[in-house]
Amino acid sequence: MDRPVTLAVITGAHGVTGEVRLKLFSEGVASLKRFRAFNDSAMTLAKLRDDGKGGAIARFAEVTDRNAAEALRGTELTVPRSELPPLEEGEYYHADLIGLPAVSDVGEPIGKVIAVENFGAGDVLEVEKPDGKRFMVPMTPQAVPEWTDLRIVIDAAWAD
Repeated sequence: MDRPVTLAVITGAHGVTGEVRLKLFSEGVASLKRFRAFNDSAMTLAKLRDDGKGGAIARFAEVTDRNAAEALRGTELTVPRSELPPLEEGEYYHADLIGLPAVSDVGEPIGKVIAVENFGAGDVLEVEKPDGKRFMVPMTPQAVPEWTDLRIVIDAAWAD
C-alpha cells in the first residue's frame, strides 16, 4: 500500500499575496524541494524558501490571496511513500515505525508504536500497551536494539 506521508503542515498565511508558512516534518527545505505536487497533486508548489526559523515559506499555484492561504491553515502536505528517497542502513521514516508491534528483547509482546516525537535530543517512540497505558523510549541502540518493517524490539527495562 502506498500510503501518504506528511512532510509539512501549513501553519498560516504569510503576507497578502497567498504565500503560506510551513512547519516542516522533514529535514529542512531541501527535502521538500524535490517534490512539485502534494496531496495527490491537488497542490502544486510554485516557490519555496527557508524562513530562517526552522520552517519555510511556500507559494502554491492554486493559492492566489491571503484569504485562500488562511483557509489552508492546518492542511498537511503529503506525498506517496513510494516517492520518498531510499534509506541508508540505520535510517527510518517515522511513518514506517508508527503502528508497528513492539516486543521485548526476550520476545514478549509489549504493545504498539503510536507516535514518534523529537524534542531536540533525538527521536522518542511512544508505545501503547494493551491496557491503554503508554510509555516513551528513546530511539537509541541501547533502548531499541532492533527494528524491522514488521516489529520494534525494545529493551524490557524500558517497558516497566
